[in-house]
Amino acid sequence: MHIQISRDFRKKTKAAVSSIVIFVFVYILIFLFTILLALACIGGGLWLIAAKPMFLTIMLGAGLAGTGIFVFFFIIKFLFKKHINDRSYLTEIKRSDEPELFKMIDEIVKEAETNFPKKVYLSSDVNASVFYDSSFWSMFFPIQKNLTIGAGLINTTTKQELKAILSHEFGHFSQRSMKVGSYVYNVNQIIFNLVNDDASYRSSIEKFANFSGYFSIFASLAIFITSKIQWVLAKMYSYVNIRHMALSREMEFHADEVAAHIAGSISLEESLLRLELANNSYNNVLNFYEARISKNQSSKNIYREQFFVMNFLADQSELETKYDLPYVKLAESGLFNKSKLNIENQWASHPSTEDRVAKLRQLNIVKDTDNQPAKDLFKDFEKTEEKLTAKLFSNVKYERGRTDLEFETFKTEFETQYQKDSFDKIFNNYYDNKNPDSEVQENLLSEDIQFDHLFDNEKVELVYTLIALESDKKTIEAIANKEFVLKTFDYDGRKYKVAEAKKLIPEIEKSIVEIKDQIVKNDSDIYNYFLKISENQNRKSGFISLYQSFSDYDKQYEDKFKLYTDLINATAFISMRTPFEQIRHNFISLKSLEDQLKQEIRFHLQNPLLISELSEKDVKDLKDYIEKEHIYFRNEEYFNSNLQLLMKAINTLPYFLHRKYFLIKKEVLSLMKDLEEHHRVEKVS
Repeated sequence: MHIQISRDFRKKTKAAVSSIVIFVFVYILIFLFTILLALACIGGGLWLIAAKPMFLTIMLGAGLAGTGIFVFFFIIKFLFKKHINDRSYLTEIKRSDEPELFKMIDEIVKEAETNFPKKVYLSSDVNASVFYDSSFWSMFFPIQKNLTIGAGLINTTTKQELKAILSHEFGHFSQRSMKVGSYVYNVNQIIFNLVNDDASYRSSIEKFANFSGYFSIFASLAIFITSKIQWVLAKMYSYVNIRHMALSREMEFHADEVAAHIAGSISLEESLLRLELANNSYNNVLNFYEARISKNQSSKNIYREQFFVMNFLADQSELETKYDLPYVKLAESGLFNKSKLNIENQWASHPSTEDRVAKLRQLNIVKDTDNQPAKDLFKDFEKTEEKLTAKLFSNVKYERGRTDLEFETFKTEFETQYQKDSFDKIFNNYYDNKNPDSEVQENLLSEDIQFDHLFDNEKVELVYTLIALESDKKTIEAIANKEFVLKTFDYDGRKYKVAEAKKLIPEIEKSIVEIKDQIVKNDSDIYNYFLKISENQNRKSGFISLYQSFSDYDKQYEDKFKLYTDLINATAFISMRTPFEQIRHNFISLKSLEDQLKQEIRFHLQNPLLISELSEKDVKDLKDYIEKEHIYFRNEEYFNSNLQLLMKAINTLPYFLHRKYFLIKKEVLSLMKDLEEHHRVEKVS
């Protein structure tokens, strides 16, 4: 297979290679400097010792020589560094274990004209990747790659989609031109190691410094010199890495093209568009069980549960089904993204899904497909899922023996939790990212407005357009203030220079005001619509009272949350080096804020709905905190157990505030839903 290299690929390859050449030139200059410095330091040290042999000159000479040696070692330490990937979370599989899967990999390797992976692993997540252990010498000697396939990916794809995804991974190494990217990657790793990964180097210098007080002076000098070298290399890392990221994005398009030639454009497109939903579903299951660690509950098969959650969420979003899997359309994947701003993210290693799909549609390569579940490639995928689940939960520490939740119990509890934590579909996502207007007033409706008109797609789009405009405004303000290194950006289909950013802000502000006015008008209509139908049902006073309760809490929320930020600021000294007298003074000053905190915690603990999500231990600790006076510092020593209680109380406060806000909001929306359902029944009767 040969794929024509694009002009952009050539251009960005040249830019990446040029940046490496410049780096090498700068590195050679630094290398020569460190050699001269090392020779000068060693020669100076020997001269000092020879000139007047005595303990002082021996120590000073040795220290000076050590400075030169350490600085020189800093610049070559990457030669001895080898990056070993953590494999503890992986499970190796062999051809004898899963012959059908290996047969598919054989086909991909043959068509992509690349090498078979050294080893094949299963991971627990929703991903596939090719990795290898690398060092400086990786640039000169060939290295066999290892393939990792996530069980969460296999569980949510067809055979053809999995083939497309694996073909993409091998596509990175299928052409000679692609290997430039691997070379750039290795250089990047070297620079990163020099700039950031110096823990062992600093540890060696500290040992050198601790050997003698004389040596500590020269250790500080070595660190000072290497910090200046690091500053230069950090600038080079930024320069090289930006060009590496640009090349990486082009390589993704090329790997997609390889995958399309092997498995077809449609299979890769559909798997890409479903990937976010599949990953979100997997994380939902993990979050579900994380909240149940205190109850000692675990899963027997998280993948069976992931599949259920994926289809449940798809049903909630009214997605179509194809091959017994959710079919996510491109328009649905970015449904709530109304931003008009387009900036090429120079630090992104992957292009956006939208851009990748657009390229795949241009290719439009059609292949025969096998749309059976990818899990059918395995002899007994359910058994494999259970083994991976057991491995995943073996890392969790339970106070008592854990119990696997029955699948039907999981389904019931997940659905219940989801309904409890979300708003009814009747509102069409209108309130998912906005709140009822707390400033609305009663007035006569100017027309006979219907419920569906208040919450139609046009009104929902207003909400997400406002969110996008406000976000765009902040970003463009940052561009105007030169917080981003850019030359141009696109807004609403037009290209702008950075110098034009300030002129664009008033236009966006005008649009924000216009959209806000429309939303305020709609919120007023919503409120008065429900006033009208509640009056017809003799429930007007109850609706007004509940809505007013929400409005009051909405206005109090910022003040209540300010207590949390004040407490965080007032306790920041605990994690800093602070004089003892200042510590005592700070705890005295903290007392008034702590009294307010105890009052808030005491109040919220009386609400069963708020504490239902907390573990028994958390509730017990909070009660212990509010019922006693705790000493945090005495005799120049912190009382850590009491400090932990204090910090737990502080960190629980925002949960209480946010959860209460959510519950009041949900209560208002539930009443609105009930009023509307009764109104519809009345209309029919």
